[in-house]
Amino acid sequence: MELLDRTKENGVLVIECREDNLDASNVRDFRDAMKKLMKDHTRVVLDMSAMKFVDSSGLGALIACLRDANSRQGDLRLCAMSRSVRALFELMRMHRVFCIHETVETAVASFD
Repeated sequence: MELLDRTKENGVLVIECREDNLDASNVRDFRDAMKKLMKDHTRVVLDMSAMKFVDSSGLGALIACLRDANSRQGDLRLCAMSRSVRALFELMRMHRVFCIHETVETAVASFD
């Protein structure tokens, strides 16, 4: 699982997922990597621009990451979703659970 992380000037951690799928084949690696990267941060943005497909286990992993951030009085915001991934989130009503933004910049700015 290739995740690139960088911290923005206002302390927001931006994680870029370089995988094109988040599914049962890689969900455990994703959760472990996210947990490690998020452990010292409460404000996190996940850049999903490379992702083309997310299945139900991937949605579950994203919810687990959101709960982890929320348990530490933080938040996980998602951004730059492909049209097909965004359609899945709307179909599953996950757009009501997550804060979803068009770009990394707007997601980071939403923490101010």
